[in-house]
Amino acid sequence: MSESTSAPLFIGCAAGFSGDRVDAAGPVVDTLIARLAEHGGSAYLIFETLAERTLALAQLRRREDPQAGYEPLLDAMLRPVLARCLQHGIRIVSNFGAANPRAAARYIQRMAQELGCAAPRIAVVHGDDLSAPAHHALLRTHLGAQMEGVKVVSANAYIGAEPIAAALQAGAQIVVAGRVADPSLTVGPAMAHHGWQADDWNRLARATMAGHLLECGAQVCGGYFADPGYKDVPDLDDVGFPVAEIDAEGGCVIGKADHSGGLVSLATVKEQLLYEVHDPAAYLTPDVVADISQATVSIAGDNRVALQDVRGHARPAMLKVNVCHEGGWLAEGEISYAGPRAEARARLAADILRRRLGGLDLRVDLIGVLSVMGDDAGNLLRSQTSGNTHDARDARDVRLRVAAACDARAQAEQLTREVTALYTCGPAGGGGVRTALTPRLNTLSCLVPRDAVPTGFDMLEP
Repeated sequence: MSESTSAPLFIGCAAGFSGDRVDAAGPVVDTLIARLAEHGGSAYLIFETLAERTLALAQLRRREDPQAGYEPLLDAMLRPVLARCLQHGIRIVSNFGAANPRAAARYIQRMAQELGCAAPRIAVVHGDDLSAPAHHALLRTHLGAQMEGVKVVSANAYIGAEPIAAALQAGAQIVVAGRVADPSLTVGPAMAHHGWQADDWNRLARATMAGHLLECGAQVCGGYFADPGYKDVPDLDDVGFPVAEIDAEGGCVIGKADHSGGLVSLATVKEQLLYEVHDPAAYLTPDVVADISQATVSIAGDNRVALQDVRGHARPAMLKVNVCHEGGWLAEGEISYAGPRAEARARLAADILRRRLGGLDLRVDLIGVLSVMGDDAGNLLRSQTSGNTHDARDARDVRLRVAAACDARAQAEQLTREVTALYTCGPAGGGGVRTALTPRLNTLSCLVPRDAVPTGFDMLEP
């Protein structure tokens, strides 16, 4: 690692998941360029595009096409800003390699050529993918009988920031990874820029929580926070994406892209800080165990909040692995009922389907009446009955949805046929049928020893 530097480090995030807005990167890059012009230092643009099932879907695409399997929106997300990032020295770090980081890196290489840019130095992180048969013995050791009969689609370890930092130290302008832990996309640049060692637990923990604030994109800028009349957020249609400044001790100030909507406040930061954190005193990541039980946040300016007093402890000896496997079929069918006694007719239709599909365990939703708060049978959950004033069978605008998990496709197709038959087999007034069959993916998780998952990076050849 290089010697620690007090030069500013700016990191902007332009995606919080696969499918996020593809126009988010432009304002973030504009802001990073402005920060570099004003303060100097280094700037990074990160894209976080993986969730638990995203990799399995990517592996399925790679099965069909060996050159696929990376983020489907890669071109739309990156092409508009790639030339400006390279021109202004903004380095790019992302997990949009998904199941095929090398193919993603090759695509970026071609993209840069098409844009007339000098060939960028691109690093490809490896080690997370445990999908190959050679790794199945390791998975069986730690999953035991759960692996019996399982048809593995994907298996990936959550790896940490070290290979990212090493790649950046080696001169990479773009780092393409698969399943690295979300905060590690931020920790890697911070390690490389500030020269931290891999056991500098307090600094790593602070950068981890900065990465945690960044990783979900617009959430910390008011997106997932907004609740009109209770938690109002201005100009949410143009919500900004976050930009953080991380100092040599790991402390951060979180803000948002200039001239954008949204809101960065004590409340938005506190909500995001606690988001998906199972234990505030022991947030486990591959890089460090972060402790935010004594953390403080304070206003640092307009739409700017400082995070301090995060502590760190030694990283876990084990790494989490998610195994996605084939899980049969999901069958869904929907039909609408409107007007007098619509709810009663929808409930009758659901009863007909239960009788006709006696071998299936149906999920019933009365959309517009009872779905999120209902049980699988379409009844109000007991925990929600207090204070409920709904007069059963009173609603006049109801969309019935039924669904079932099926082992065989033939079972799934039976459900879709029966929903379609409701058009004329009754009850009265049903319309707007839609049906769908979707292959199901199930997930198993385990912990494996860190030394069983060697990681590293390769520089892509020009």
